[in-house]
Amino acid sequence: MQQNHSILIAGGGTAGWMTACLMAQAWPDAQISLIESPDIGIIGVGEGSTPSLKAFFQQLNIPDSEWMSACNATYKTNIRFINWSPASGNSSYSHPFISQLDTFSEKAFYSNCFSRRMGLDFETSPNKFFFNSYLAKAGKAPITPAHFPFRIEYGYHFDSALLGQFLRTKALQLGVTHWPLTIESVTQEPDGRIKALICNDGRVLSADLFVDCTGFSSLLMQKTLAVPFQSFASNLFNDAAVVLPTAALAHLPVETTATALSNGWAWQIPLQHRTGHGYVYSSAFTNADKAELELRTQLGLVDSAVQARHLKMKVGQLQQHWYKNCLAVGLSQGFIEPLEATALHLVQTSVQIFIDQYQFSQATALQQQQYNQQISERFERVRDYIVAHYKLNSRDDSDYWCANRANTELSDSLLQILDCWYRRHDLDQEIKRQQLSSHFGTSSWHCLLSGYGIYPALVATQDQLEKRPDPYQDLQLDAFFSACLLNFMPQQQLLTIYQGT
Repeated sequence: MQQNHSILIAGGGTAGWMTACLMAQAWPDAQISLIESPDIGIIGVGEGSTPSLKAFFQQLNIPDSEWMSACNATYKTNIRFINWSPASGNSSYSHPFISQLDTFSEKAFYSNCFSRRMGLDFETSPNKFFFNSYLAKAGKAPITPAHFPFRIEYGYHFDSALLGQFLRTKALQLGVTHWPLTIESVTQEPDGRIKALICNDGRVLSADLFVDCTGFSSLLMQKTLAVPFQSFASNLFNDAAVVLPTAALAHLPVETTATALSNGWAWQIPLQHRTGHGYVYSSAFTNADKAELELRTQLGLVDSAVQARHLKMKVGQLQQHWYKNCLAVGLSQGFIEPLEATALHLVQTSVQIFIDQYQFSQATALQQQQYNQQISERFERVRDYIVAHYKLNSRDDSDYWCANRANTELSDSLLQILDCWYRRHDLDQEIKRQQLSSHFGTSSWHCLLSGYGIYPALVATQDQLEKRPDPYQDLQLDAFFSACLLNFMPQQQLLTIYQGT
């Protein structure tokens, strides 16, 4: 990019300031500005991440010790799903982030899952095969000592508002211009491209490229450029949430919990200064008052004066994420409910792919088409993984769960994955055939399907069991991972060290 190329980001928050940081680092000669209204707060639906946020901070050379204390953040190694599939016989299962250490155990997990798919009685609990589950159970931070030769992947829990403020400071240090103003109107060129944003103080801000980070309102892409929105409501029913904070936990977990309730699910996200709780539900099956009461009842806060916050969610994606001279990022481009904490991952991915592909002087319709196909594909495949959580549930306690299980609005990709599993074909090969590893890979799908107990009835005799090897037992994985745990310190101890630096 040449020095006179200008980029104007409309909207701040975590998505806006993350975009500003990535673009400013990639294009130090560009004129990058961000306008955000001081009157609009951060929605903050969920405050968790995938390991991609770790890569983001590493890319910007920001150590955990610098930002985590500023944002009251904690580590996240695992998501534990509670009461989603009572027919499995397990009250919960784990979906851990996959680390380098798991190269010793992944194939053992696949092998045992296949044996169980054949009707043999083998250990298939995900938490027994992945090291991050052991970290979660022990409450230990996923930071490796210098002498430990394996890389551990992890995400974070964080305060959304504080993270937005932290990234704003970093963006300003990278040369981004900040306009704390409100957008009053948008003007367009004769060919429909965005020309300028008119501010509440009369200022006119123009640019070569505009980035829409205005949230669900999608001021530039939907309201100005009339880009259609593709709803996912036919197979993702949840469209609302109620949020309640409680005091910080005495011992901070390194995992998120997602507990199934009558018409959705509730998260618990442990931060250093408080514990975040939220109930994600479908307004077609319950209402805000009933949802709030159910969450309060679960938390023991029925008579509490703590105020709840109610949110509406617009689940789906734009038909085009890059249109004319505007790029949509964050909630303005789309949203998939917070079940697997993919929101920031999709923000980061969308911006990074755009940076890799965008050349201002050579931008073409073909480039836009290829980019839009790539990002839309990522949204759809993440959606499939989330949809599977609902489709495969075995709850019978409400119309909501029965309707999810009866839902037939499934993509061909998801149908092929399920068909492969039920027919006892090689799931790893199917994931590779569909090129799904950049979304949710083989281990993630095995965790979900095994955790839900998607298996036939046991048919094995003791003789059959003895003839088939059991790599979980042969590799002595429990002893191996337990020994590895000795190299890690409790999370609280490490966070205390960070606070002193």
